[in-house]
Amino acid sequence: MSQGTNFFAAADLGASSGRVVVGQVGPGSLEVTEVHRFPNTPVRLADGLHWDNPALYQGVLDGLREAGRAAEITSVGIDTWAVDYGLIDGEGTLLGNPFHYRDARTTDVPQRVWRQIDPAELYAATGLQHLVFNTIYQLVAEADSTRMAAANRMLMIPDLLTYWLTGSIGAEETNASTTGLFDARTGTWAVDLAKRVGISPHLLPPLRRPGDLAGLLTAASAEQTGLSRSTPVTVVASHDTASAVVAVPATRPGFAYISCGTWSLAGLELDAPILTEDSRAANFTNERGIDGTVRYLRNIMGMWLLEECRRTWADTVGPTHLPQLLAEAAPAEPFAALIDPDAPEFLAPGDMPSRIDEYCVRTGQRPPVSRGAMVRTILESLALAHRRTLRQAAALSGRDIEVIHLVGGGSRNELLCQLTADATGLPVVAGPAEATALGNILVQARTHAQIGGLPELRRLVAETQPLRQFTPRGDERQWAAAAARVGLA
Repeated sequence: MSQGTNFFAAADLGASSGRVVVGQVGPGSLEVTEVHRFPNTPVRLADGLHWDNPALYQGVLDGLREAGRAAEITSVGIDTWAVDYGLIDGEGTLLGNPFHYRDARTTDVPQRVWRQIDPAELYAATGLQHLVFNTIYQLVAEADSTRMAAANRMLMIPDLLTYWLTGSIGAEETNASTTGLFDARTGTWAVDLAKRVGISPHLLPPLRRPGDLAGLLTAASAEQTGLSRSTPVTVVASHDTASAVVAVPATRPGFAYISCGTWSLAGLELDAPILTEDSRAANFTNERGIDGTVRYLRNIMGMWLLEECRRTWADTVGPTHLPQLLAEAAPAEPFAALIDPDAPEFLAPGDMPSRIDEYCVRTGQRPPVSRGAMVRTILESLALAHRRTLRQAAALSGRDIEVIHLVGGGSRNELLCQLTADATGLPVVAGPAEATALGNILVQARTHAQIGGLPELRRLVAETQPLRQFTPRGDERQWAAAAARVGLA
């Protein structure tokens, strides 16, 4: 193993922004520096809501140029959100901007798919949580489109960006496992399943694993970034949650994780999928992690709820600052109003405060009386969803949970961390906030012989990153009553 210090560039794209960070990895050291940030602004066109992928790619190119100015880059890795994709034709041309998973075009599609394959059979093969925007439903939604007729390959968003950088086509498995077209038992594409729902198997690219070499920069991308043509693009855990789980600073078994950002992804790391009917009924997903592990988790509508409230308030009363909102929420009346964060009316963009008010009225509750009360409602409801999900994961897997690692941007929200500890009755270790970028960088570093296996990666995170611990101090009876009241028991 190398004893020097290398620099790795991680392009990390989220639902509202993207950034490029440079990671410095050496013996006993792990540092990340953001060198470029750019907005990720969806575009509503005549046919629906889309991502602006050319703009995102330009942001990546600009960021890699800044990375090259900051350090001599050993490797590049890309991670993004899951489920969304671009279609390219036989000449490699992108066939329109990719659809956004919050677009409404898939609303009635699952029922069409279930007429071809029973939901229980679908889960037994893929182990995937039912979400109306899963890739399988998106593809069926446009099965008869001219775009699909011209398509040669489907590339998930990080695979599309990697293709533009290298000219190499492939599908990284942690992201492929979110499509509903990946066999959780074999780790291969579920080709027969795809055929049964009318999806041509030729759309599905060859699979790649984290640590593989995607390729070297093309002449054009080298020129646009200023990096050497010999710079490799390393396949990382390209689903941002998979990268975040790599950087969970767990030093012993018995841990659960919550990767908290736009979504809260709460669950366990397992050696094999759980494909039982009980698991399907609880709507848990079995997605691939690094080194053949399984991310057994459930998607929970996370900080999206609060961020949409902030957007609405910014449009009506002016900008809101999160620290002030949390200060207003802390003394607000506990459990005054509660919501199910995963209620379907909260999925689409729009006026979130009004929708929460309407939910409360519909469920016989008084709506929050102030912004602080609204924030308290959201955070307590998320803590209850974390509680239910992790208790169910433990019961379904037969695993005991001793500690919760809460990583990602939500780890900066001290009130949410404390409420999660209170609701679950378990200690919460918060941080690192930069887990996704760190996981991206660590996989690159391991590939290039800077560090060893997964336990060593996590130990390095635990030793080098700022972490905070939150001890439970709530009344279990109050939390149990609140959970029962909102259907989150």
